[in-house]
Amino acid sequence: MAAGTAAALAFLSQESRARTGGIGGLRVPAPVTMDSFFFGCELSGHTRSFTFKVEEEDDAEHVLALTMLCLTEGAKDECNVVEVVARNHDHQEIAVPVANLKLSCQPMLSLDDFQLQPPVTFRLKSGSGPVRITGRHQIVTISNDVSEEEESEEEGSEEEEAELCSILPAKKQGGRP
Repeated sequence: MAAGTAAALAFLSQESRARTGGIGGLRVPAPVTMDSFFFGCELSGHTRSFTFKVEEEDDAEHVLALTMLCLTEGAKDECNVVEVVARNHDHQEIAVPVANLKLSCQPMLSLDDFQLQPPVTFRLKSGSGPVRITGRHQIVTISNDVSEEEESEEEGSEEEEAELCSILPAKKQGGRP
């Protein structure tokens, strides 16, 4: 597991424990699941843009981690500028060029897990490509569902802990001054 992924998972795990009262409390932290799926798309003269989006009703956290952009077979020796259109912190749409690829000098670019929040649109601003974009679609889900079995186990452990924690008064010993 990558260090960044492990750190994010640790943070989410701490956050879920805090939300469910798991730190210093009796509740079990909400389980965190992380799924990762391969992502790829190709931009060319025929397909100049591609939009990656997820369902709005989904409660999971989605991240698109880009790993590489590269020119593929059939590319001409011309500048191929790829830009990303996404939303900034004020939810305003912003377009930023992320790569300028040319077959003779820079046919590929490693992005080292450049992370974006969907929806994201990739556009071939100039050139005819084809440019392949690859990465991972990561889905982090924090489950707040507690099954009946877990609830009864929690109630049983609370009763046992109450029995163990009772304090009896000290007995007086007679005959000592």
